[in-house]
Parts: sequence; structure tokens; C-alpha cells
Amino acid sequence: MLGSWIDLGLVTCDLAPCIKIFLIETNFCVLPKQNLYPRKENGPRLVTFSSFKSHPSVKFLGSLLGFAVVVGLTFLGLLAITFFIGRVVPIDPVLAVVGDRATQELYDATREAMGLNRPLVIQFFDYVGDVLRGDLGQSISTNRPVVDDLTRVFPATLEMATIGIIIGVLLGVPMGVYAAAHKGSWIDQVIRVFALLGYSVPAFWLGLVGLAVFYAGLGWVSGPGRVDIFYEGLVEPRTGLLLVDSIIAGDWDVFWNAASHLLLPATILGFFSLAYIARMTRSFMLDQLGQEYITTARVKGIPEWRVIWIHAFRPILVPLITVIGLSYAGLLEGSVMIETVFSWPGIGNYLTVALLNADMNAVLGATLVIGSVFIFINKISDVLYRVLDPRSRS
Repeated sequence: MLGSWIDLGLVTCDLAPCIKIFLIETNFCVLPKQNLYPRKENGPRLVTFSSFKSHPSVKFLGSLLGFAVVVGLTFLGLLAITFFIGRVVPIDPVLAVVGDRATQELYDATREAMGLNRPLVIQFFDYVGDVLRGDLGQSISTNRPVVDDLTRVFPATLEMATIGIIIGVLLGVPMGVYAAAHKGSWIDQVIRVFALLGYSVPAFWLGLVGLAVFYAGLGWVSGPGRVDIFYEGLVEPRTGLLLVDSIIAGDWDVFWNAASHLLLPATILGFFSLAYIARMTRSFMLDQLGQEYITTARVKGIPEWRVIWIHAFRPILVPLITVIGLSYAGLLEGSVMIETVFSWPGIGNYLTVALLNADMNAVLGATLVIGSVFIFINKISDVLYRVLDPRSRS
């Protein structure tokens, strides 16, 4: 009532503004909260540090800068690890170049040319500079730059690991969800045993059995190698991914031959990722299916498929993406045995040959690439985690 008197001008004393402020702040009357101290329309707008820091573009740039700093420091740590590994292994890089019968003069000259007579800290900074320039040294095994070798072999591993993770996701996620939805049933027990085999069976043994059964016995797939010798060099390596390059070139004979070679090793890799993804999916789903909101949804009469795939499955997407990313990185770095058994010209086979020949430049270069890929996939998983889960952005 008093507020109405003020608005109608019935209270005309000097205390009217003070009474109006009191009524607004104490909610004794409903009045529009006007700006009691308006700024001049043409006056300069004051920008405080807090308002500047809360601007969306500033937040995005800050997040991007923080992401770049974390990636840079992680990569620098990886460089330090690979550098000191190359210095502590009991292999003389000079002897690997000049041989055991070289003279002392040639040995000293080569050591000086390689910069090994300089202080260790200076050698590290030289190594970082060379890596940033894309110079990983010369490979003793192939007598070519390590960068060129890695550019040639890494796409083969990437192709096989990508097909493997696709198989693991397409089969492992539904298996884990189904096992959780039918906990304690015989299907759940079979899936759990199947997932356990993925942890206990050695990769090289499974590869040999696969070759003996599906290649030598049944003849369903092609043998070791990436492609038959008759098809080598027929497709220009534009991307390094033979399936993609053959599609671009329109050479379907090369495509089907390469797919026949790729099917068995990729399936074996997919089996190991399938076991891990199925087990983690089952664990995540069991946790969600035990929540109260799932019981409420079932009481409301919501169809069971909707309860499982909408209400229970959506919340596990965030941790599941992290699991899939780590599994993919594990396939890229853990395919050494499979590549050796199947003579697959990937980075794992390249690393094995380099170790046997004491080719430290190739070993360190391959280790650096594998570590960089692991860092990249881990950071991509972190970005997807923040995109899908708004709570993590704060």
C-alpha cells in the first residue's frame, strides 16, 4: 500500500526515495526493480577484470592456451624420456655407425660429428631442436631418414588398429550392455568368460592359431603381409592407408586383396579390445541399473529397451569414450606381436627390426611417435569428456 502511495505521489517528502529503496530490498511491496543510480547513456562503460575474465571468448582462449601448455609440457617430458633412454642403453651409437673394426681416429671423428662429445644438457637441447625440425636421424637398418620410414610404416598400423577398434566397439558395447541387463544368466557367464579370454590368451599364440586355421586350413583369408606381391605398387600411396588409396584409385582388386590380408590381424586385435570394452561396459551398466531413477522408470511402465538404452546407457557414454580412447591407443602401441606374426609392415614390426639391429635412431623415433599418438588420443578423449559432460567444464 505504501508503495502505491509513493507511485501516486501521495508521499512527497524527501524520505520517499529512501522508503522506496527499503520497500524494494525487503520485498514488502511489488515494485519494478529499476536502476536507482542509472549511468549516463553516452558515458564510457566500465569494464572490470571479472567481467573481462568471464567473457565466453576469453574463457575459450584460456582453455585453449591451457590445453596447449599441458600438451607441450607432456611432449617435452616424452622427449626427455626418449633422450635419456638413448643414453643409458648399453649400445654405443658410434660403433653402430662405424663398426667394430674402425680406427680410433674414425671413431673420435664420428663421435664429434654426432655431437656426443658435448655436455649432456647441450645434447638434449640439440635433440629437442632436431625433433621440432622433423629430423629424427638416419636409420642404420634402412639407410634412410627415420621420418621417411615412420611415414611409410605408421599408416599400416593405423589402418589395422582402426579396423580393430571398430570391431571392438561394435561388438563389445552391445555385449557388455546385454550382459548387464541379464546379470547372472548363462549369456552373462559366457560373455564374462569370453572377456576373460581376451586378457589371458597371448597375442602371438592366437595369431599363429588364426593363421593355421583360417589361412592354411580353411583358406578363408590371405596369408601374412599387407597385400599379395602381384598387387604391390599398383596404387599410389596418397594417404598410406591401402584401403583408402585403392578406393581413391578405383582399383577394387587391390582393395579386396588388401581387405583379405587385413581381416584376420584386425579381428584378433579387435578381440582384445572387445574383451576390455565389454567388461568395462558391463561394469558401468551394472552401476547405472542399480540407481533409483532406473527403478522409478520401470515402475512408470517405460519399455525395458528404453530404460536400458536411453536412461541407463546415456550416462555411461562419458566414461565409455575414455575407455575406447585408451583401448585404441593400446592397439596402436601394442600391436608388435601381431605385426611380427603376420609380417605386417607397421610400426611394431619396424620397431622390432630396429631393436634387433641396435638401430637406436629408429627405436627412439618409433617410441616418440607411439608416445605422441598416445598423448594425442588421451587429450582428444579429455576434450570429448568435457563436451559430453557439462559438469566437468566448471
